[in-house]
Amino acid sequence: MITVRVPLGDRSYDVLVGNGARSELAALLPRTARRAAVVTQAGVPLDVDPGLPFERFEIGEGEQHKSLTTIESLSRGFARMGLTRNDVVIGVGGGMVTDVAGFAAASWHRGVAVVHVSTTLVGMIDAAIGGKTGVNLAEGKNLVGAYWQPSGVICDLDALSTLPPRELRCGRGEMAKYHFLTGDDLLAMGEAERIARCVQIKADVVASDEREGGRRALLNYGHTLAHALEIETGYAMAHGEAVGIGLVYAAHLAHQLGRISDDRVQQHYDVVGGAYELNTALPDGLSAQRMVELMSRDKKVLDGGLTFVLDGPNGVEVVADVPADAALAALASMR
Repeated sequence: MITVRVPLGDRSYDVLVGNGARSELAALLPRTARRAAVVTQAGVPLDVDPGLPFERFEIGEGEQHKSLTTIESLSRGFARMGLTRNDVVIGVGGGMVTDVAGFAAASWHRGVAVVHVSTTLVGMIDAAIGGKTGVNLAEGKNLVGAYWQPSGVICDLDALSTLPPRELRCGRGEMAKYHFLTGDDLLAMGEAERIARCVQIKADVVASDEREGGRRALLNYGHTLAHALEIETGYAMAHGEAVGIGLVYAAHLAHQLGRISDDRVQQHYDVVGGAYELNTALPDGLSAQRMVELMSRDKKVLDGGLTFVLDGPNGVEVVADVPADAALAALASMR
């Protein structure tokens, strides 16, 4: 078992990575908890035993259920079971489940403890860690939410053996992002070490910038176009798949702005499409103008201008006020 500490003062917590890690769940729960609300989905492969009385709440599958309607339904369920501020919510599932469970916990009685048991690669290396919770609106992804740190996170590697190949590819999209943020050869590591290293990278960033005032925004590398692609395809394109394309698009945009060379753009193709075996091409039939419109609604946007995380001579950084013409030209160059 590998333990990674997320250092946030009196709100610090541990992330446990290893096979069978879910057996440690009870040790991560708050001592005040007398009951638990377990938020999960029907297809989640792991059962958990929190070691105290609990009720199970299943949310729907698919991004259309990552909504305020689902938060209301969970909250009413919490009320019926008598969940108090001293109890705990446990999110068991992928990134959608932990986002929803975390936001429900942040909202219930203005904040009740939450512990995440992540069952997907995307969740283990990204979504379950760092305290960003939220749901979607028709106007955009993750536009309503809260920063609410968990009391602990479990990454049980047993769950990975149950995932279909596409779900594992989705995790590689987030992993490729860490490659460009650090230069680490993650694929050279063993599975547990690779996941723990990704957790450590995110923990370090979160500790330095919990509420995305600066450095934490770098974790959105590749995500600006990715979120637009998810919305425009009706979430038929999975998050990690979209991030892979978004990383390549960010390279084209950085090149369009004179920030990186042709060789560096090619490195993005080599890593994303080669080493991590992800698709790097835009789907057919997309409107470039529509993509720019969706990207203008991204959470990073400042004062109405397009804002991206882009590679450059000083590494990956936030770049504001990107001209719409450059964003369109980068899309055109990918075709």
